[in-house]
Amino acid sequence: MIWSFAAGTAVALALTLIIDVGWLKILLLILSLALAGVTVWTVLMYRAFSYDGKRQMSRQIIDGVAEYINLPEGGRCLDVGCGSGALANAVAKRNPQGTVTGIDRWGAEYASFSKKLCEDNAFAEGVAERTDFAQGNALKLDFPDGTFDAVTSNYVYHNIPSRDRQVILLETLRVLKKGGTFAIHDIFSKGKYGDMQSFVKKLKELGYERAELVPTDNGRFMSPWEARWMGLSGSALLVGKK
Repeated sequence: MIWSFAAGTAVALALTLIIDVGWLKILLLILSLALAGVTVWTVLMYRAFSYDGKRQMSRQIIDGVAEYINLPEGGRCLDVGCGSGALANAVAKRNPQGTVTGIDRWGAEYASFSKKLCEDNAFAEGVAERTDFAQGNALKLDFPDGTFDAVTSNYVYHNIPSRDRQVILLETLRVLKKGGTFAIHDIFSKGKYGDMQSFVKKLKELGYERAELVPTDNGRFMSPWEARWMGLSGSALLVGKK
């Protein structure tokens, strides 16, 4: 992706130098500057999130979310939107007494992720025997009510087009056993989710033992400044017990 933006910037700049038509030259210059800005932003994002970079924000977030999952003996956890399997594998490493199932749609827009990649990563992490991965739909999970002892997810639901993402949360919590725990990390801004404090209150009214929203854009996983320039303001963990 980075090289695509860089190549686009180079082409736009080259055309700016070649073309003499005034309005078209200005348009291409604006396009060049925009692409250059996106390229720089993409590079900075990669350096911040990469496991090979100095910041390693992805590792911090994955490990931080996984800390909330403690499975009972023989317990099962569901990771919704598992992507590359990073969170599922982290949960499995922390819970050798249980198993983890990861589901994802692995669409064309996320072509770099796949079931095979998840399985390869699980093997590399030494948890292949305690993890399994399958195609799935977060809007309609293919599991009966109360199947899992824990459910988790990381930065998934805000990417799903929906008029009411709280409904997606309820679908995930549907497959959680009574007494099971949940840790869902996402951008819980009002624009993406509506009133999340009312949602937390609703869960308690439904009989959930515990439910709270824990901000992670205040230094827990990232600084407020990082959250702003990365477009992650509103990041928080929805955690609790059913």
